Amino acid sequence: MGGAGGELDVLDAGRCGDGYALGLAVGRRFSDAIRSRMRQDLVLREQLLPFASTAKGQPLLAALQAANSERYPRYWDELLGIADGSGVPLLHVILVNFRKEIQPFIPKAGGGDRARQEEEEEADGDCSDVLIVDDSTAIVAHNEDGNVALLGHTYLVRATLPDGMSFTAYTYAGELPSCAFGFNSHGVAFTLDSVPPVNDEIVAGAIARNFVSRDLLEAKNLHDAMHRICSPSISVGHSYNLMDVRGRRIVNVETASGNRSAVHEAGAAPFFHANMYRRLQVKQVQDENSMSREKRAAQCSVDSKETALSLLGDTADDKYPIYMTGPTLHTLCTVLVDLDDKTMTIYKGNPKNGVKALVLPML
Repeated sequence: MGGAGGELDVLDAGRCGDGYALGLAVGRRFSDAIRSRMRQDLVLREQLLPFASTAKGQPLLAALQAANSERYPRYWDELLGIADGSGVPLLHVILVNFRKEIQPFIPKAGGGDRARQEEEEEADGDCSDVLIVDDSTAIVAHNEDGNVALLGHTYLVRATLPDGMSFTAYTYAGELPSCAFGFNSHGVAFTLDSVPPVNDEIVAGAIARNFVSRDLLEAKNLHDAMHRICSPSISVGHSYNLMDVRGRRIVNVETASGNRSAVHEAGAAPFFHANMYRRLQVKQVQDENSMSREKRAAQCSVDSKETALSLLGDTADDKYPIYMTGPTLHTLCTVLVDLDDKTMTIYKGNPKNGVKALVLPML
């Protein structure tokens, strides 16, 4: 198992004939991590599973399954393979992959302790990114922040498709690669940041984020990557930091339901993105954590790899630090994508300390 405490496990699945074979290989190799995550994931246990059997939950799940399996049959087969390979019920695998598309529709508990507990359980997917492209530096630095349930439940998947293209993806146990970050042999790389549209900006039973980012791993170039994230009719919005390694370009693309998107090309002025929309005009939840991180980033000068890593390791704000150490949210790892070195470096612990866990050549 991987994560903040231990080493990050890597599976090289080799050339996979189809989606099911890839999912099966991942499920078998990481069955312990997948089973452990499903046991410890309170959102799955206390919210998603009970809701799935309700009169409101069943049709929503059926609509999500129909829309996503129809548009992405190969990736749906991957989910089936993950479940079979790990021995985890298929329903559990489906629910964690549709988590963001289901949670907005779960009736909230009343006030008081139970509502607070739900809020804490749900806190997940908060990430921070710094983008810079100037004459001397072309980087994306990214904190992958997740719920405490994900500690020790992440791994890297490398796979080669029948056409010879390969990808490498940081993966949450039981989920499609990758809801976090990855790159492929065409020189396309990405990191992801969740965003918080209000519920009436969310479309029930539409295309899910995990399927879009799985599709992104197969993008042939930057234009194709943008098409893959902007053309599906998505349920919940997302923020994508896309990299064209060969072309030395970095763009941030924010998306929302109704095929809305906004594109920002990174330049010499450092661009910091947390977990709120910055460009796209979408009604969104005012996320205090995200706003605090943005405010802190604005106070810091970033002009190099070192200063970018230092910002992502910042703990000046006690309540909402950029580098998170719990109790609910943890920075699972930090990654630096360097378009000049053509490497993706994953750091262990606070990135300020510069301890490299893995250096992955991208081309």
